[in-house]
Amino acid sequence: MLSDARPDEDGSADPPGRQRPPGDRVALRGDLRSALPDATAAVVVTALVFALLYARMESGASDTVAVMPFMDDPGTYWMYLLSQAFGWSGLLWAWGTVMLGLLLSGPRPTRLPVSRQVLERWHRTTSLTTMALMAAHALMFAAELVRYETEVDWAERLWVGFADTFVPGWYDSGTGRIAIPLGQGALYLAIPLGLLFYVRHRIGANTWRRLHRFVIVVYVLSVWHTLLYGTNVWYGEWPRTVLWLLQLPVAALLLLRLLRPARRAERLGSARGRGGAARPGWWMRGAGRVAAAAVVVGLVVVAVSGRDGGRDRPTHAPATAPHEQETD
Repeated sequence: MLSDARPDEDGSADPPGRQRPPGDRVALRGDLRSALPDATAAVVVTALVFALLYARMESGASDTVAVMPFMDDPGTYWMYLLSQAFGWSGLLWAWGTVMLGLLLSGPRPTRLPVSRQVLERWHRTTSLTTMALMAAHALMFAAELVRYETEVDWAERLWVGFADTFVPGWYDSGTGRIAIPLGQGALYLAIPLGLLFYVRHRIGANTWRRLHRFVIVVYVLSVWHTLLYGTNVWYGEWPRTVLWLLQLPVAALLLLRLLRPARRAERLGSARGRGGAARPGWWMRGAGRVAAAAVVVGLVVVAVSGRDGGRDRPTHAPATAPHEQETD
């Protein structure tokens, strides 16, 4: 979730023995201190989202209650609501840090409201905040599962909460069988990919840069997880449409970044060998541009057609429990 290039980089490795300037090694401790205002803002946003979800559940207007009618007591299910709130603020922060990363790694804008150094610092701090919000989302979901499993002893309750939340393939109920592994994949990729930035001088800038490109996969998995499992966007109504529309700027900026890469080594012309012979890298970069363009078109089609994968709101609400384990 951190920008992967400076505009003047050409992809070459540092010569042996060359010392990077001390200021180039950004310390994690310093960024953690700088992230405190950002994290405070995230906590405030999470609290506001939690208050909204709590009030809607209490009034009976919550889509969560429409999906799971027994969950009509916010005093009992407050940990589930807090997990949702952390999830929504985490997705918002992920959107912001991905947008900053694409802006920084693409062609340099002619005008910026702040310096590039400030944008890079914002990108790093929002990335750290995003990872914390994702972890909090998962931990509160696990805590709700522990609270819910009242018919077994504490050791088994703790194991069920941990396994259902953090062990891929363990959760075996409903849509969660697909959605939860997607969320787990996002979490387990986000943390190492984000923190590798702080050891890039040890693993090499090129190695870090290649790995960092997979950060967009983290974001895609997060959005997919939300579309599949978010009860607040369960039905094919305006909240789900807004979530789809928010992906248009990300896809458009990604396409622009691929069409006009800042680094010369990533341009299509530089990936061709002598005599015009195409190398595998040229085809991969070309395919990436086509795929990004297809995503932009697909998002526009979804927004215009209204076919966004949302469920129809049933006349009679279902009555199944959210974490009920299926038995033979």
